[in-house]
Amino acid sequence: MAQTLRGAAWEGSQDAGGLRVGIVVSRYNDYITRRLLEGAQAVLAERGAAEVEVAWVPGAFEIPLVARRLAATGAYDAMIALGCVIKGETAHFEHVSREAAAGVARASYETGVPIIYEVLSVYDPAQADVRSSGDRNRGREAAAAAIEMATLLRRLSDAGR
Repeated sequence: MAQTLRGAAWEGSQDAGGLRVGIVVSRYNDYITRRLLEGAQAVLAERGAAEVEVAWVPGAFEIPLVARRLAATGAYDAMIALGCVIKGETAHFEHVSREAAAGVARASYETGVPIIYEVLSVYDPAQADVRSSGDRNRGREAAAAAIEMATLLRRLSDAGR
């Protein structure tokens, strides 16, 4: 016989009312990253974010430093990291993607601010195009995840967790 456990179930919402969100965007491959940014900004506006600030960096490798610096200010409920790394003829693609992901994760852990990682790591421009357009725009998905994480952390904090 299964035992019924008692306790709380915690989850965030998609209501961005009052949230302050920072977005760090890579300028490299900006024909893709601008679409990711537009998708993220649209979702944040649709769901009522109070403030959205954007910081541009040269490339994906530079995203973690700026995301950490901004998150550490305490001015943001969530951060979003947007970039696009397209595989070329060398291993550079793997190094940049790996370090950007690890750096963003570390920045989030160190600051306690959710930093949603949406740096596309794709094999060709067509894959980047699909992931930055229409319903599959990963910027939109990143914004939804940022809202959910910020509201979840707020609820946990309000409950003393």
